Amino acid sequence: MSLVRRALPEDAVEVLRLRQVMLDALPIAGPDGSTDWHTAALPTLRARLAEEDGDFAAFVVDHPDRPGALAALVAGALEYRIGKAGNPHGRVGYVFSVATDPDARRRGYARACMEELLAWFRARGAGHVLLNASPQAEPLYASLGFTRDPDPSMRLRL
Repeated sequence: MSLVRRALPEDAVEVLRLRQVMLDALPIAGPDGSTDWHTAALPTLRARLAEEDGDFAAFVVDHPDRPGALAALVAGALEYRIGKAGNPHGRVGYVFSVATDPDARRRGYARACMEELLAWFRARGAGHVLLNASPQAEPLYASLGFTRDPDPSMRLRL
């Protein structure tokens, strides 16, 4: 039996906690520790976690030492883009949250969650999967077959 399961609406508070762990570790966001946004995000996240056939999925591992807590989280969404060679149907998976509780790291939880999310993307016909990798996480993603792309990304905050 797999340790990984699909996140449920009742996991939403823990999903946000682990997302905060990830955000605090990013140099772009920085560890400001503010969780004020969690209150506004919670209802939407609960609703999205309740959608079994939607374009969003999160996979988690329950914390082995803390009942009710999560040890790891991987979340992603399936997007449509106009097709192209190699992906004529235009389905693209995007991984945007990968986090492991600091006291549960180095146990393979993130890998197991990623494998479930990748299977979910494959089952829905994704032609490829995108993610942003920190230097610390790059070996995990490379071992799963991800390669570095030149990044022409730009951002506009609205």
